[in-house]
Amino acid sequence: MRLDLTTLNLVLAIEQTRSITRGAEREHLALAAASKRISDLETRLGVQLFERRARGVEPTEACRALVRHIRSLHASLHALESEVVEFARGIKGHLRIAANAGAIAEALPPDLAAFSQAHPQIRISLEDQTSAEVQAAVAEGRADVGVFTTPLLDNRLQTWNYRHGRLSVLVPNRHALSDRSSVTFDDLLDHDLVGLHSGAAAQELMLQEAMARGRTLKARLQVRGFDAIAQLVEAGMGVAVLPDAPARRFAQVFDVQRLDLDEAWARRDYVLGVARQERLPTVVQRFVDALCPPPAK
Repeated sequence: MRLDLTTLNLVLAIEQTRSITRGAEREHLALAAASKRISDLETRLGVQLFERRARGVEPTEACRALVRHIRSLHASLHALESEVVEFARGIKGHLRIAANAGAIAEALPPDLAAFSQAHPQIRISLEDQTSAEVQAAVAEGRADVGVFTTPLLDNRLQTWNYRHGRLSVLVPNRHALSDRSSVTFDDLLDHDLVGLHSGAAAQELMLQEAMARGRTLKARLQVRGFDAIAQLVEAGMGVAVLPDAPARRFAQVFDVQRLDLDEAWARRDYVLGVARQERLPTVVQRFVDALCPPPAK
């Protein structure tokens, strides 16, 4: 028996529905045919994929491992189809980039513009995700390249140092802290904080730092997007910690003050990551070389 997409899609459908019957229906297979496919696959692999229960099935650890590979295969097939179709349109490549909000705000735009100008035949798509989501997307094949802040959470990635940034503070004008040029994190913990959604690197870092100090983070509001944070700070809803580049821009546009954050962890290290492989696709290698050129000999 060969591994075929119909059987692999059936495994995925059963894992998601927790039912052989519903999985078979979703893949338009007769129940008997679906059961035989799963039985034959288990025999071929020498493992049990599903544990039969009174109200359905439960995937085994072997099944969960197989499902991860199936999802990665789907992503690769989608990329293959998209890239081949684009060749017919005269486009010579498609680069899928996932990056966290800080990297997009502080570092990526001019580099993306320069790369696009140098390689107009390569289409670029960019998705904003948290650092953890970026790493998972690259490791699982849903993105070709990721740009995120340390720490590295997935050893399936190969990384290069990309850029450095800093976190700064926004406070409303006429706030108790607005007459200062810099503040510590302890100073901020006495005030309501406007932050990014849970999972954002800066937000998680502040939670950890507050816990290390035995303090509680007064996260009054959590939103998506630095613009929304700046407007809420201007409205007096709290203070905020965000990357320095957008903080400086907002201080010129909104009725807010930018302050230095006097903490060692305010320095941010952005890295570029790709899935580990013997040879990178040409488009990906060009992008890596453009953003992280090897040192001159």
